[in-house]
Amino acid sequence: MTRILFLADLHGNMTATLALEKEMEKIKPDDVWFLGDCVGKGPENDKTLDWVRENCGHHIAGNWDEDIVKGAKKDPEFKDPFAFFWKQLGKKRLEWLASLPFEDEILISGISFRLFHGRHLDKNYHPYLSMDEMVPGFTDTKGKVHGGFICGDCHMPYVREMKQGYALNTGSVGNSLGVTNCHALLIEGEPGSSDPAPISMNILSIPYDNELAAKVADEYPLPYKEAYKNEVMTGVYSR
Repeated sequence: MTRILFLADLHGNMTATLALEKEMEKIKPDDVWFLGDCVGKGPENDKTLDWVRENCGHHIAGNWDEDIVKGAKKDPEFKDPFAFFWKQLGKKRLEWLASLPFEDEILISGISFRLFHGRHLDKNYHPYLSMDEMVPGFTDTKGKVHGGFICGDCHMPYVREMKQGYALNTGSVGNSLGVTNCHALLIEGEPGSSDPAPISMNILSIPYDNELAAKVADEYPLPYKEAYKNEVMTGVYSR
């Protein structure tokens, strides 16, 4: 079976991203999908964006990606406190972020999966939502109903089965809620096949040096730095 890795929410945490890269060298995925938010919150956004461009074959924009592009257009003189992000990224990286789609789809083992980040295209599908609250995620913006969806945004990975199909979340590479590991989603199946076939859906949970990630933040004029460091260390959001 083909191995397909789905990941999201790197958020400028290159320490966690390198831990993921090391694990990828072991599992050797055949394809890698990025589902949004390579930037924002953390200190090394230029590095995590470049990593996504180099290591992922497909790309979707997230809410932070979109907001930072919009912020840069509104604040060309870097007066906003969040100007750290667009100043660090520079014009060419911002142009690349602006070019990303917000939605895609993939067919695996007879199941059509809708792919999106969450906000701003749709809502943030948290794992504690009821099955009924998950249902809208199966329908894309063109009205097509899928047999599953894969998203990011909530920073907590999950695999849920329901009447409509499978609801999956990659979790966060660099800014996890709850368990402070790096998370991603690995699916093994038959891509492009409309015939039903076995499929495996697994969450990767990868430990990394959280203290180092927090120390790296001290090297940058990061807005809401202490809140970010607390999130990386504890998995609890303070704002």
